[in-house]
Amino acid sequence: MFDIAARGSTVTREIIGGVSTFMALSYIIFVNPVILSAAGMLAPQVMLATCLGAAVGCVLMALLANYPIAQAPAMGHNAYFAFTVCGAVTAGGLGLTWQQALAAVVISGSLFVVLSVFGFRSAILNSIPDALKKSIAAGIGLLIALIGLEYGGIIVAQPATLVTLGTLTHPVPLCALGGLVIIMVLTAWRVRGAILLGIVATAGLALAFIPEVHAPTGVFSHPPSLRPTLFKLDFAGLFHRNWLDLASLIFVLFFLDVFDSVGTLVGVAQRGGFLTPDGKLPRAERALLADAGATVIGACLGTSTVSSYIESTAGVSDGARTGLANLVTAALLVLSIFFTPLAGMIGGAVVVKGQPFYPIIAPALIAVGSMMVLVVRDIAWDDPAEALPAFLTMTIIPFSFSISDGIAFGFIAYAAAKLLTGRPGRCPPLVYLFAALFVLRYALPALVK
Repeated sequence: MFDIAARGSTVTREIIGGVSTFMALSYIIFVNPVILSAAGMLAPQVMLATCLGAAVGCVLMALLANYPIAQAPAMGHNAYFAFTVCGAVTAGGLGLTWQQALAAVVISGSLFVVLSVFGFRSAILNSIPDALKKSIAAGIGLLIALIGLEYGGIIVAQPATLVTLGTLTHPVPLCALGGLVIIMVLTAWRVRGAILLGIVATAGLALAFIPEVHAPTGVFSHPPSLRPTLFKLDFAGLFHRNWLDLASLIFVLFFLDVFDSVGTLVGVAQRGGFLTPDGKLPRAERALLADAGATVIGACLGTSTVSSYIESTAGVSDGARTGLANLVTAALLVLSIFFTPLAGMIGGAVVVKGQPFYPIIAPALIAVGSMMVLVVRDIAWDDPAEALPAFLTMTIIPFSFSISDGIAFGFIAYAAAKLLTGRPGRCPPLVYLFAALFVLRYALPALVK
């Protein structure tokens, strides 16, 4: 079924590769519920939806495209979902309920499905300049790292300067910093599952030094009911929103999913030798269809955008070459739903003077953020018309705590830079279109007043 021998692999290698991929990406099981709980969702149900949505995505990729490229709720997408889409309007968010946000994810995923079936996604993706693609990824990485620094109490609010260093002698930031050092060392030594092992080690530090953290009474339990999030999609409430906000929301969700999935597919394919001599990925549209289908199904289950995971390179490095490895990863994700008490302890809040902190997962967020920033080395920093829009994008995202605002500033700046420097033809028409829409989005409220 998977043509294992012809791909130069064995069943044993596929199993080992599937386990390695699971170890590398399984931190999302603990991190995603904490992030989406900021949108008002229940952590146990989000964990269940995370595991099931990821497992379904892995199976789709295995059966449709026969690649060992795992799927799971994407980091960055979950932060956008929780803090921008569902964030309070007074804090720069759109103020949607999580039910409306899930409906928006279904719409963007369905659009991705249609474009994957008809092969239009490459035209859209190629219309986005590389400088903007890379700066968006880096900006999301900085935002995730900022969230991790806040969750670990390393950075705290300060009225005069907005943020400042926390009290680093307190057990909460000490545990977070200790976990970060552990992840750094394990990653440097190329240990499989370094982030997961770092989370486990940080949990041990928290149990030893933070009085508010207690070991769960049991490790295993029956999975919680999925009913509170299953098919809780509020399309009616979503379509009552401002049409400009709705259009930009769907565009950002769609763009992030397409960009992440294509970038990950190419990256893993290069590592595994899946590309043809002319640099093309066989069955690419099937792989993208699996990615898009997983997004729709994941949202129906109750989680943010599901996408291909670059951590799949761990399994590919261990010899995985077919979809069988993905089925192994999927099976382990399903087994994870029986570890709810452990997830509750790892993702539980530590309240200090009324402020909740999450020191156990904070190091993982900082580490993932640092990895996402690596792409900035490929930006043409010596060209101001490329560098400044990229810089605005990657800095506005964390400073405004809004991925959509960072993208908007980047598109507007890029279009203006090319137009005003006499190079209008070097800016794709799609960028001009969305730059105009973003300007209208910011100007319209003032014009209406």
